[in-house]
Amino acid sequence: MKHIHPIKKYLLLGAIPLILSCSSHYMVVKSNRSEYNMNSNQPVDSAVIKTYLPYKIKMDQEMNTVIGHSEVLMEKLDKKDDKPVAENLLRNFFSDALLHEALKYDPTIDFAMPSTNGGIRVALPKGDIKMSHVFEVMPFENEMMVFTLSPAAVQNLLNYIAEKGGQPVAGLRMKIVNDKPTEVMINGKPLDPNKNYRVLTSDYVADGGDNVQSFKNPIEKKILGVRMRDALITYIKENQAAGKTINPKLDGRITKD
Repeated sequence: MKHIHPIKKYLLLGAIPLILSCSSHYMVVKSNRSEYNMNSNQPVDSAVIKTYLPYKIKMDQEMNTVIGHSEVLMEKLDKKDDKPVAENLLRNFFSDALLHEALKYDPTIDFAMPSTNGGIRVALPKGDIKMSHVFEVMPFENEMMVFTLSPAAVQNLLNYIAEKGGQPVAGLRMKIVNDKPTEVMINGKPLDPNKNYRVLTSDYVADGGDNVQSFKNPIEKKILGVRMRDALITYIKENQAAGKTINPKLDGRITKD
């Protein structure tokens, strides 16, 4: 993942002046622990505290803002009984939400693998979803991208998903047999082995993250200009505004024999 992380309320004092802006993007520009070396034996600099405190209060308020409500606990579950989990609630929510938001910018998208299993960092709780929860689930500044892939590249991606025992996907259904993809459906239609497909993913995955090679030589690529975390926040807020709760289901989009 990219090495620029969003701020959290426990950021070092010296990083605060570098990150403040009116934007909704919280990002550390510079953070070097050795430069500050603060401990309880050092005198308190009241000028620093006066400068820092208003920003900390505002940051705490924003991070603790409730933006939605979930009916279920969405666990980060990779294995159950020592066997890979082909599908779980968190992956389904994550992928469906990002595909829903991405389609606003590009309605030609066929399916999505917006992240790998490792890219979704923590669970989302049942009950109130706070801004901080989304930052913890997606703590990286990754962008959404859309690629037009050749039939060979699409098959390579499907093979990767099957070999890994399932990945976060939306708009795609498959059955994994002997670590191979079978009965593949895209947008409710059987896979056409001669068709180019438009696939939503992240810049991290597209750059070969977690050894994904399918996006190396695309027919076309497009940056949507929307960070994945911002898309998640928008999706949750929109549901909240519409009086809807987050309630993902296991729908059998990926099964494994």
